[in-house]
Amino acid sequence: MTHLPHLVMDLGLILGAAGITTLLFKKLKQPLVLGYIIAGLLVGPHVNLFPTVVETENINVWAEIGVIFLLFSLGLEFSFKKLVKVGGASSIMAGVEVVVMLLLGYLSGKMLGWSTMDSIFLGGILSISSTTIIIRAFDELGVKSQRFAGLVFGVLIVEDLVAILLMVLLSTLAVSQQFAGTEMLQAVLKLAFFLVVWFLAGIFLIPTLLRKASKLMNDETLLIVSIALCFLMVILAAQVGFSPALGAFIMGSILAETTKAEKIEHLVMSVKDLFGAIFFVSVGMLINPAMILEYAGPIAIITVVTLVGKMVSITGGGLIAGQGLKTSIQSGMSVSQIGEFSFIIATLGLTLNVTSDFLYPVAVAVSAITTFTTPYMIKMSEPLYKSVERMLPEKWIVSLNEYSSGAQTISTASDWKILLRSYVINLVVYSVILIAIVLSAGNFLYPFITENFINGVWGGIATVAITLVFMAPFLWAMAVYHPQKEAQGRIWANRNYRSLIIVLEFTRVGIAILFIGFLLNQVLSVQVAIVGSLFIIGMLVLFSQRIQNFYTRIEDRFMSNLNAREIEAASKMTHTLVPWDAHLTSFEVSPNAVVVGKSMIELEIRERYGVNVAVIERDGRTIMAPTRNERIFPGDKIYVFGTDDQVDAFRDFIKEELIPAQNGEATREEVSLQKLVVSEASMLLGKTVRESGVREKTKGLIVGIEKKGERMLNPDSELVIEENDILWIVGSPWRVRQLEAARQEA
Repeated sequence: MTHLPHLVMDLGLILGAAGITTLLFKKLKQPLVLGYIIAGLLVGPHVNLFPTVVETENINVWAEIGVIFLLFSLGLEFSFKKLVKVGGASSIMAGVEVVVMLLLGYLSGKMLGWSTMDSIFLGGILSISSTTIIIRAFDELGVKSQRFAGLVFGVLIVEDLVAILLMVLLSTLAVSQQFAGTEMLQAVLKLAFFLVVWFLAGIFLIPTLLRKASKLMNDETLLIVSIALCFLMVILAAQVGFSPALGAFIMGSILAETTKAEKIEHLVMSVKDLFGAIFFVSVGMLINPAMILEYAGPIAIITVVTLVGKMVSITGGGLIAGQGLKTSIQSGMSVSQIGEFSFIIATLGLTLNVTSDFLYPVAVAVSAITTFTTPYMIKMSEPLYKSVERMLPEKWIVSLNEYSSGAQTISTASDWKILLRSYVINLVVYSVILIAIVLSAGNFLYPFITENFINGVWGGIATVAITLVFMAPFLWAMAVYHPQKEAQGRIWANRNYRSLIIVLEFTRVGIAILFIGFLLNQVLSVQVAIVGSLFIIGMLVLFSQRIQNFYTRIEDRFMSNLNAREIEAASKMTHTLVPWDAHLTSFEVSPNAVVVGKSMIELEIRERYGVNVAVIERDGRTIMAPTRNERIFPGDKIYVFGTDDQVDAFRDFIKEELIPAQNGEATREEVSLQKLVVSEASMLLGKTVRESGVREKTKGLIVGIEKKGERMLNPDSELVIEENDILWIVGSPWRVRQLEAARQEA
């Protein structure tokens, strides 16, 4: 009889049990993750009713591969551009939730008499919600299109990044076994440094590689190349001291920006499902039913802490972010569970041998209970909101509504804000790139040259020469490049600010010189570094035009790779509309554009230019087919459809800006949402919105009216203003106050 390796027998047993339980759970309409965990419990060493896995060590290796594929797939769905578009509200809600749950988890553990490390890991386990379970629940309940669902998706995106940070911090804490603030800060800075380096290098190189090799790739080769890139990043992450899962997540997020993202995600899905099933079965194998019974009390306590803590923290974060009572409660009731990342964090504690054996099964039990409660929590959110609204005093409700409205302000960015933000971004990005180049030269290039080619000083000089070729475009960008020339030009026009601009310019040049000295000091003496710095600066000035051209090509390549998916989508849309000789083009509205604050009907875009406004993107929200009363605000991204001639004519119009005042300073004012109550003595009483003169007197717009308890957004221009109406005006606060004073005098 042929001998069958234990690994093959174990895999057959695992997949057989997983297949049966998942079919059962599919029939019961329950999450498949729980089916995998129960399958692991049945074939694990703690249950004797069925055959048991023999070589658990090998299964653990397969499970680690499962974690890698889970994180790789999560990265493919993540995308750093999504994180940028999440918005402040979701970020605030996720931040409040993570902080509160970390604290509640730690306090719960200490209250139960657990060790400090168990309590800390419990906080990490409870702080991350389950993306898979929430998305499935939203699909089944049909609530994905509701406003709170968008906020929850944003929270989940932020939580994914926080989970990666937690894994790094918990690993550092497990190794040091103490709260060392310096070590924690170093771990965070190290993570941030490598995230930036990997993202920038990945976006520059990988989309280009996939594009150049696209003619050679079929589904098979694309799958192999994608998995190879994933494991190369896994190896790189492990080499610099991070977990393999982090490397998989980063490579997934880089590939998410390429035109092949959807294809890769589809191809990898089957592999991810296979290894993911093995991972979750291995989770179930670690569960000891006797231990769950022994810790039934702590499991019940932690379950209540999870359900209540997450609901209250997300609801509180939503209220702080000005999202209103109903939306905040609905969001809070949707994320009251823990899932995949919680298992990974619990596994991390076991792998590092810093947590007790009971923590893992406790976490799995809490996850199972909270998973079952998720659909019911979402269904109960609206009735809970109505109950809370009935219980709260009327003054509180009014205050919450006012705060929610007041939080949705629109403010234009000053030139100083635009300029300083660009300086900071450039300084951080180019500093990271230059540090990475210099460290690579000192640690790898210099030893390679001196050991294989040239020894001594000449080896150092050769290293410096080669490294400077790579550094030159980024040194030029740091010291000379002006990404916001218009804003800087307007500031320079004011003589009072010229000295500050000069200081900023000299600071940039000084930092660039320090990087040159840093390079020279890595391979040469201090004296040579000082003299060499002056010589190199002269050479950079001499060849500045060539360096500028080189940098421009690098930047164009990076931006083209970063926006490849959008460019491809636009090209496909253009291709389908070729018979009409028209295409879709986007424009971003400047804060000073003449169109700001005007409605579609006032601008008469279709009548004057022949183009149609198809979409408006505003603060992560997409307005499809905007109505005639829709107004344009600063920062809006407008998609218009038309021929080349029509689009060119519209481009000149949309780019037109307000003429600056005679004193050289732009006519820029703070813009926010203001409230005005119409009294019996008001000059607005009995007039229509159009006749009221609010636009002329306040340079603002009436965007909403509350009339007898009914709210009207973008009211009709013929609507008559009555006593006790509440007008919501987007405009300059001091001009609205002037209107208030004028009516009082009248």
